[in-house]
Amino acid sequence: MTESHARRLREMRSRMLVRAFDHRQRRHARGVWFRLRRVLAFASEAYALPRDEAERLIAEGHQPESVGEELAPPRLILFVPRARVARIASARPLALRLNAEMLSAECLALVSFPTETNAAR
Repeated sequence: MTESHARRLREMRSRMLVRAFDHRQRRHARGVWFRLRRVLAFASEAYALPRDEAERLIAEGHQPESVGEELAPPRLILFVPRARVARIASARPLALRLNAEMLSAECLALVSFPTETNAAR
């Protein structure tokens, strides 16, 4: 075996190990990252909320997203109308991407994109 063949073999084995690790991590997460990204894809804005405000929103009838319970530690993720979030003085706007700030927030309020029925009003 030539040196170039040995190098290519080492590189291929390295890629296979990385790919196997990635697939193993995805199986352990049971798809939670995919579901979290999908929930974030439906949001136009994100806000970090204090726990008591999030519980107040739940009491008003806003349903928490199930993907939040699958995270460790569990998070409260709620879709809330923009007007309702505007009335919460302690709501802190977040960049809508998976970063440390988003993942460290215990409670998230997401504002969905306007639909055609909402835009016509």
